Amino acid sequence: MTTSPNIVLIFVDDMGYADIGSFGSPIARTPNLDRLALEGQKWTSFYAPASVCTPSRAGLLTGRYAVRSGMAGLVHARHVLFPTSLGGLPQSEVTIAELLQQKGYVSAALGKWHLGHLPEFLPTSQGFESYYGIPYSNDMNMPGGNETPWALENFFAPPDIETWDVPLMQDEEILERPANQFTLSKRYTEHAIQFMKESHEAGKPFFLYLAHNMPHTPLFTSEAFDGVSAGGAYGDVIEEIDWSVGEIIAALKDMDIDDNTLVVFTSDNGPWLTMKTHSGSAGRFRDGKGTTWEGGMRVPAIFWWPGKVQPRTVTGLGSALDLMPTFAGISGTVLPDDRIYDGVDLSPTLFADSDSPRDTLYFYRFTDIFAVRKGRYKAHFSVYGAFGGDGRTDLNEPELYDLESDPGEQYNIAAEHPDIVAELKALAETQAASVKPVVNQLELYPEGQKRGEDETRPWNEKTEDE
Repeated sequence: MTTSPNIVLIFVDDMGYADIGSFGSPIARTPNLDRLALEGQKWTSFYAPASVCTPSRAGLLTGRYAVRSGMAGLVHARHVLFPTSLGGLPQSEVTIAELLQQKGYVSAALGKWHLGHLPEFLPTSQGFESYYGIPYSNDMNMPGGNETPWALENFFAPPDIETWDVPLMQDEEILERPANQFTLSKRYTEHAIQFMKESHEAGKPFFLYLAHNMPHTPLFTSEAFDGVSAGGAYGDVIEEIDWSVGEIIAALKDMDIDDNTLVVFTSDNGPWLTMKTHSGSAGRFRDGKGTTWEGGMRVPAIFWWPGKVQPRTVTGLGSALDLMPTFAGISGTVLPDDRIYDGVDLSPTLFADSDSPRDTLYFYRFTDIFAVRKGRYKAHFSVYGAFGGDGRTDLNEPELYDLESDPGEQYNIAAEHPDIVAELKALAETQAASVKPVVNQLELYPEGQKRGEDETRPWNEKTEDE
């Protein structure tokens, strides 16, 4: 029997800060997540590495901002990887799964990957022994592509799996196409429990990366959760995710390994507000997915480990970038010393009544730093509209907000604090200078396809090279 702690990382897609009852939702019934937040640590100033999928996931799994690995898009090009993309997370990057191999961990990735769909980029080439899921977003390969801005009518129509030609994969093979998305969350949960049981019976510590495709639209639930919530289709999806969390916790308790397992729950970015009633809520925070305002990157985060993680609410800064060094700390593994990491080890805060070791965050959009937060203050140098909305605007003068007294970023106080603005601007310049040029993976696509062409080309249309 292993004594190394097991690690379960549950990563959801496009969940807003206020989509969970314990984080302020007025309608969500999330008893399992609320119980984890009560019994563990609820982090209220926790941030995604980016405000859209691909760079956020790259940051999560490497502990490095996506710009360092070439996984951040360029302005007026791709925000994320598409089914036509030829790039992905480079083999030179070290993932959490590869890190934990030092201590004999067995790792499984379930759900959304979005770090490259070609064999050399899939989870099985990135340290995971197995993979079961959809290799990119569950809305890709839809009829009409973006010719009618994301064909919005498809998102709000009654859910139909035939509308979304996405593959369900087992390791490197396609099992099902189109994937039956009605049963995705249920099947991911079943596979997660099976993996945990098999790993435990083999006496191996495990790392489970469960990345739900939802509540990213289109919204699908199993029959048991159809119409059960007070929040419409979106609420149904949230309640099924909460059920999934409850099933995983129950399985850990049944195996009597809950006191040797760290469970982390968080989201890849804020709510996709363009989806209207099929979107979540950032609560009092400004804007949503695709922006570097608080609503785009401040996300719910829960850490649970009975007898180890001290139950309380943590208001200090944290980021999904910090998970890799934190997992290294609790597992006794060593981060490679040949690269720069942007994450910090949060275990001192998890296991003792101490402040977060993080005091500064950089808010990237594409390959540029749009904002910086240090302590209570956050400066914006450029802004970008919510995903699917307005593009980039470089501010003539930086804007400054006091997030302790003004978490909604409504009152610009830059004129009263030019010294703080100058300090945060200098931090941004130093951070930007630390990034070495690399091949931009989001710019790799079939010969003859121009930059940004996929913004108007149907996502399921094949080229001669494909």
